[in-house]
Amino acid sequence: MAVERVQTIAFSSILVDTIPPEFIRSEKEQPALTTCLGCIPQVPTIDFSDPDEGNLTRLIAEASSEWGMFQIVNHGIPSEVITNLQKAGKEFFELPQEEKELYAKPPDSKSIEGYGSKLQKEVEGKKAWVDHLFHNIWPPSAINYQYWPKNPPSYRAVNEEYCKWVQRVGHRLLSLLSLGLGLEKNELKENVGGDELKYLLKINYYPPCPRPDLALGVVAHTDMSSITILVPNEVQGLQVFRDDHWFDVKYIPDALVIHIGDQLEILSNGKYKSVLHRTTVTKEITRMSWPVFLEPPSELAIGPLPKLINEKNPPKYQKKKYCDYVYCKLNKIAQ
Repeated sequence: MAVERVQTIAFSSILVDTIPPEFIRSEKEQPALTTCLGCIPQVPTIDFSDPDEGNLTRLIAEASSEWGMFQIVNHGIPSEVITNLQKAGKEFFELPQEEKELYAKPPDSKSIEGYGSKLQKEVEGKKAWVDHLFHNIWPPSAINYQYWPKNPPSYRAVNEEYCKWVQRVGHRLLSLLSLGLGLEKNELKENVGGDELKYLLKINYYPPCPRPDLALGVVAHTDMSSITILVPNEVQGLQVFRDDHWFDVKYIPDALVIHIGDQLEILSNGKYKSVLHRTTVTKEITRMSWPVFLEPPSELAIGPLPKLINEKNPPKYQKKKYCDYVYCKLNKIAQ
């Protein structure tokens, strides 16, 4: 039986100016009732080109401890590389539905790679207003080109080019985050997989929604990975939870949004915070985003780093293989 995608549902929903009940969130989740307006604290914005490494390390460590999220400007990725990435992703989602389905995630797949609409176990039968495409972009041994669209023809080239640049950002972020914990530059990277660290790209496609006050693009969650490097488009939608409120994350042109993920919170024994965030949708415009998740190898066991543990700071997390962590999280199993 064919799966009905959100993009298709959105088209029919706009004609009747309503949305199916399975997309209507509870009152404690509805963005119209839960978004804090007015005086809005700003997620830290950090100049990644700061020549003072000590200052840059301090700013990143503070943002990672207090927010679990920050934006970086002057990150070094050429604007045309990002523009081409966005253009290719947008063109894929504008293809006829039957062509997109050629890249659908198989129902029995243990991997999350592929085109789809559902990612994790849906609580109370509710659904998120989003379609997505996942595939690994690094290392070469992890790439399955079965899930890389052949149309548009530029898709592979622009993703490979972006991959070269985003790796530089990822490597430098991990080095600075490592220094921020009082470790050697390479220690965090080695403890999340070293050269086997996977770069997993996701394209999120949030079509226009007749009732953006009731729906969510992606429900509240923290990222399972070590860090996330996200390219947004210009449509507002990312929100962060802080001080018991949901706040909009201001869109900054040419900035990358950085999320601290669960594995860095675990490795740092709680010093760095995995950020709780969600995505809202809009009535007239499609929102898209391109997060890249830096994921440890599936069999790598991750726990608090011994150097960061002592009598005053005992381990707060259990050591666990990354594949087991992911399984529990996606299936809502306590861990």
